[in-house]
Amino acid sequence: MSARLTGQTWLTASSTHAVMDALEAEGGPGCARFVGGCVRNALIGAPVDDIDIATTLTPDRTERAVRAAGLKAVPTGIAHGTVTAVSGRRPFEITTLRRDVSTDGRNATVAYTDDWLEDAGRRDFRLNALYADRAGMIFDPTGEGVADAAAGRVVFVGDPGTRIREDYLRILRFFRFFAWYGRGAPNAAALAACRELAPGMTRLSAERVSKELIKLMSAPDPVAALVAMDEAGVLAGVLPEARLTPAFAAAVTISEDPVIRLATLLPVDAAVARQAASRLRFPNRWRDRLAAAAETAPAVRLDMSPAEARAAIYRHGRQAFEDAVRRGWSEGPGKTAQAEPLLRLAADWTPPRLPVGGREVARLGVEPGPETGRVLKAFEDAWIADDFPADGHQARLGRLISQRRG
Repeated sequence: MSARLTGQTWLTASSTHAVMDALEAEGGPGCARFVGGCVRNALIGAPVDDIDIATTLTPDRTERAVRAAGLKAVPTGIAHGTVTAVSGRRPFEITTLRRDVSTDGRNATVAYTDDWLEDAGRRDFRLNALYADRAGMIFDPTGEGVADAAAGRVVFVGDPGTRIREDYLRILRFFRFFAWYGRGAPNAAALAACRELAPGMTRLSAERVSKELIKLMSAPDPVAALVAMDEAGVLAGVLPEARLTPAFAAAVTISEDPVIRLATLLPVDAAVARQAASRLRFPNRWRDRLAAAAETAPAVRLDMSPAEARAAIYRHGRQAFEDAVRRGWSEGPGKTAQAEPLLRLAADWTPPRLPVGGREVARLGVEPGPETGRVLKAFEDAWIADDFPADGHQARLGRLISQRRG
């Protein structure tokens, strides 16, 4: 019995119908089908974010059809046959059926086709080579995609080595999809091919690698995937600084934040964290957070007093403090009772501004210059040590200046 998608609001939405009507007005009924993640996720009851459509129409006809229907058409990937239609403020990525003419492990030269089997044959995994018509009827060209999705199996289409040599990024995609959708042990043939061909990942751009790592780290539970990556030598190939320890598994239970999870793979060394993040072209905010967390870690203990915690937040910033606390929490099992109060303190306390400045120092007879900076630094250190008193600043500043003159 054929599988069918049911209860999918995106499938019955007027915006979706408008796109399918536009394509069928140009190419006739059946010229377009939903493909990939939207079909897979709908089958297994997972959220559907992106709606991809495959079509027998060539890109120029796709663009013409979309515009003729009064919809916005954006040639987002025209070199590879992709046009994005915007309907009801939602993007629909529409790609012409393709077959590979040649590949170099990084980029592919494609030719358009009207053969659905050829298009399915060039896709990465069987659970991604699923199509559905506008009525929700599923087409499973490999004959195993529906079963794989239901069972949590991530299996390459055809020969794993062939698929990987077409694009070495598929090694990381295997572990990423296993992290999100896999259950049980990873597919043995896929794992063996990933292990054998891992050196080919050096051909990949840092940007493509980092995007896959970010998605992998964002999975609900990426532990099994990281263990498999480590055992296959893939983790060392993309992130040689990484050390997979029990802290990573603990971090996964503590936080959904991929930055926190990644931080537990790296040594507590700001320079190493910054170098790794820069090499992989992680977003600047990731790079800075990883470096700041490593830099702050030595100043943060889970048994620190509230006053010590406020001092660390003031000096290093709330985000770095929270990241360092979560890292310390992951490295010390059973420390929830210590970590959670520190995180609540960080969330609730607003660091005050330094209550004195150069003007107040000058009023007490200190000539503007380097001594002003030294006085303010000494005042700030004492103010922090006293846990940020709210008053008495002028008297404290006067005593400090008198002591320095004496």
